[in-house]
Amino acid sequence: IFGRDLTRQDTQKAHILNNLDNFKQFDKVFPALVAGLPIHMFRTAHSAREKLAESLRHENLQKRESVSELIRLRMFLNDTLSTFDDLEKAKTHLVVLWASQANTIPATFWSLFQMIRNPEAMKAATEEVKRTLENAGQKVSLEGNPICLSQTQLNDLPVLESIIKESLRLSSASLNIRTAKEDFTLHLEEGSYNIRKDDIIALYPQLMHLDPEIYPDPLIFKYDRYLDENGKTKTTFYCNGLKLKYYYMPFGSGATICPGRVFAIHEIKQFLVLMLSYFELELVEGQDKCPPLDQSRAGLGILPPLYDIEFKYRFKHL
Repeated sequence: IFGRDLTRQDTQKAHILNNLDNFKQFDKVFPALVAGLPIHMFRTAHSAREKLAESLRHENLQKRESVSELIRLRMFLNDTLSTFDDLEKAKTHLVVLWASQANTIPATFWSLFQMIRNPEAMKAATEEVKRTLENAGQKVSLEGNPICLSQTQLNDLPVLESIIKESLRLSSASLNIRTAKEDFTLHLEEGSYNIRKDDIIALYPQLMHLDPEIYPDPLIFKYDRYLDENGKTKTTFYCNGLKLKYYYMPFGSGATICPGRVFAIHEIKQFLVLMLSYFELELVEGQDKCPPLDQSRAGLGILPPLYDIEFKYRFKHL
């Protein structure tokens, strides 16, 4: 999204790792910020945010290659319409940086981890990717053109789609929050509730994602859970004999549904396609146990693991 800085290639790795550390420091206190605490209470996180914003000043972005049209448009609008100073403009880009990475990174981790630890998933995904690349006339090579799949081709990867969906089903913990616009009675199976105008109602989709009536063995990763008998994307799920309209909600719903959900899924698919095409992947011995979810971020999206997982990778013989 923000392009590449080709002016400091000799220190590129260190620069990326430094930005990643700053991002983690800022992201770590995000639950507290959402709760209303001022960032100045967290000295390290505040310093990290300022460093990230500094790197997103327009004078720095203009030196980068392949900056996306989205960011270029935001830069133009900030420079022509806003009254922000340079640092304030940079902080508007920081919002985009956080929104595009904070949930995508753990979602990508879970998708890759669950796939590697499940041999059947790895086999099915590898075969699907190989078949897709062959149909697209693309050859995997360390020296040739990079793999480039269209949106249509990315949409036609039902196995990867199912792996990602199942990974998010097990790790997402977003909240759907609504304010009642009028008094009404909410009728549920176990009883009725009188809701007053301006009452705040919170829906926790994880309760649905882990409902054994909808998803048998809900705590077990099943890579083909979202595939039908023909290997296509499954869209029919039931609860108490009734077909469900909503059965999968990691991105929220309605007016507050994540606007970047399609981009995020395509991003994860592209990453998995590249990993499966170029690398042999294997978990380090003893690392196949699923790490616990970091519940401190419950309500904010995808829960990251409490600790890192080590894995081995090497280039395939292409």
